[in-house]
Amino acid sequence: MKKIASFTVDHTKLLAGLYTSRKDGAPDRIVTTFDLRFTAPNREPVMDTPAIHTIEHLGATFLRNSERANEIIYFGPMGCRTGFYLVMFGDLEPDDVFSLVIAMCDFILGFEGEIPGAKPEECGNYSEQNLSMAKYYVKRYRGELVENRRVVYE
Repeated sequence: MKKIASFTVDHTKLLAGLYTSRKDGAPDRIVTTFDLRFTAPNREPVMDTPAIHTIEHLGATFLRNSERANEIIYFGPMGCRTGFYLVMFGDLEPDDVFSLVIAMCDFILGFEGEIPGAKPEECGNYSEQNLSMAKYYVKRYRGELVENRRVVYE
């Protein structure tokens, strides 16, 4: 059986960054999946699940209300809890979405109040949220992006 693209990346060398994970589709309808890697896999602790859940709710809310909302297909956590996938319509590169990801981080860092979608009728695990830890991870990630601008798997 053929390995999927994300399993071909050497996770022992992977650092926090914004990477193109894969591109799918036909030439006239490309879908790009971005790897928003928040932590260094297998070297740093995985992210706290309630914080991941909060980042997912806030990130998805921001992205689906952004000026690029019609390009957004999906934003959600990786099973390994080291980051998130952002899936968008278009043949895109990390530089094409860098400012969007920074704006999402800024939205989360500035957010106060009730987490969107965190009610029993809106979410299957509505009470598992942690805004302060979400902000901690997002602040670290944003700093890494701005300081190091890692956009290519090495």
